[in-house]
Amino acid sequence: MKDFFTALAITSTLVLTQACASQVNKSETPNSNGTTVSNANTHAGHNMDNSQTPKAEKNPHSSHNIENSRDEHSGHSKLESANATAKLTVADKITPNTPVPIVIEVQDNNGKAIANFDQFQEKLMHLIIVSDDLQSFNHIHPIYKGNGRFEVQTNFPHPGSYSLFSDYKVAGKAEQVSVLKAEVPGNAPTATKIDLTTTKIFGNTKANLKLSQPTIKTGQEVHLIFNLQDAASNQPLKDLKPYLGERGHLVILKQSSPLTQADYIHAHAMKNTPAAEVHFITSFPKPGKYKIWGQFNRNERIITADFWVDVQ
Repeated sequence: MKDFFTALAITSTLVLTQACASQVNKSETPNSNGTTVSNANTHAGHNMDNSQTPKAEKNPHSSHNIENSRDEHSGHSKLESANATAKLTVADKITPNTPVPIVIEVQDNNGKAIANFDQFQEKLMHLIIVSDDLQSFNHIHPIYKGNGRFEVQTNFPHPGSYSLFSDYKVAGKAEQVSVLKAEVPGNAPTATKIDLTTTKIFGNTKANLKLSQPTIKTGQEVHLIFNLQDAASNQPLKDLKPYLGERGHLVILKQSSPLTQADYIHAHAMKNTPAAEVHFITSFPKPGKYKIWGQFNRNERIITADFWVDVQ
């Protein structure tokens, strides 16, 4: 029988307002039984960027008008918090690049399993797994087994510390994120140099990141615009399709050790933008280096485009 490691995290409610990433005061307290309790306040850094009243807005990098349309997330900020708790169970000794089962159990504050969840972005749970050095990124979807239990199999590409951002929505309550931790034994890879290049090639896709202003200031709203082209022809993509019901998804993490809920931003694409462009609006709560991962569906293949940005 394998040994198992269990981590516990108190979730934080996602306040779904446009370009509002509130800071979180969070502590981690190890219990005597080896569990880790993570405390986050109820105003975490999650941005719903197209949830306001429809309004035509001029994109500074295009001649097209972009409609910031109301979407299915509107009004979630009015829902009360579920105050749920998530518990992670994973093998105590994880071998890099070897599939490992993980279990996430969602409970109320009394330790009772929560049974009912609402679907959002076409799934009941989104799980973002990143190494704390931000070199590794994975976005997967655990399967609901009932009685608050989610299961999924994944692998961890290299030794080191990992943070798992579990994003879910208890039925009738506000969306929440739990931050869970896992350790992969061994020598972690050497940290790579931060590259602020704004044009990169990912497989058969060239991605160019444009910003609405040359310098990103803390707390100021900023447009992040992904211009997507075919790498071979340099022509705008014509085969971009919805991903999880939207034009694209964006995860942002501040370079920090250890990673906490305060470092996490999850933004969603604006509607009605030019065919080969995907636009996001967000703000950055603190100065520092941030890594961003934009995800897009090119003819049923998910393209993950990662860039670094510097926030003053």
